[in-house]
Amino acid sequence: MIFKRFVVGPLEVNCYIIADEETKEGFIVDPGDNGSELYEFIKSSGINLKYIINTHCHFDHIGANKILKEKTGAKLAIHIAEKPLLERAETGAKLWGFNIDASPEPDVYLNDGDILKVGNIDVLVIHTPGHSPGGICLKIDDIIITGDTLFAGGIGRTDFPGGSFDEIIKSIKEKLFIYPKDTKIYPGHGPASTIENEKIYNPFF
Repeated sequence: MIFKRFVVGPLEVNCYIIADEETKEGFIVDPGDNGSELYEFIKSSGINLKYIINTHCHFDHIGANKILKEKTGAKLAIHIAEKPLLERAETGAKLWGFNIDASPEPDVYLNDGDILKVGNIDVLVIHTPGHSPGGICLKIDDIIITGDTLFAGGIGRTDFPGGSFDEIIKSIKEKLFIYPKDTKIYPGHGPASTIENEKIYNPFF
């Protein structure tokens, strides 16, 4: 499996490009910025990009949706509860002093328990509200991409509109901590960790 992390944009978002080495079919998670750089890697690696997936639709995670969709024709996939955030993301960016391209409309709405087939890779969608209403995590084999739900030593902010501290704690305990302790987590910001480390050392638990 091809698994490549890029740190993109002024808020240092972790963007992940994942592809099946055999079929070269792949997907990208949270392309927040640096669209040309991301596309060059996709192109030079011979990846046929099937999906652009946003774990949630705050502006720092969606800024390169437009350029990547235009260049690859990949389908944009989000949880339906994120649609209002996606539509307001360009305005939200300006409030923080940034400019981004408005995102295209989603092609696919994801639900909890959905499995996306990407070549020989199965991608399990886990709905984890709390940071935002339609936040999702993505489980591939023994790894989980956690977006801004769970970080190494922290959790996502819950003081934005639609956020809920109680919901994010419930999401993590009931949807993520159920997996084996050696499951690796790859968050939307910062370093990777494991389920075991977060159960033991994360101050929120």
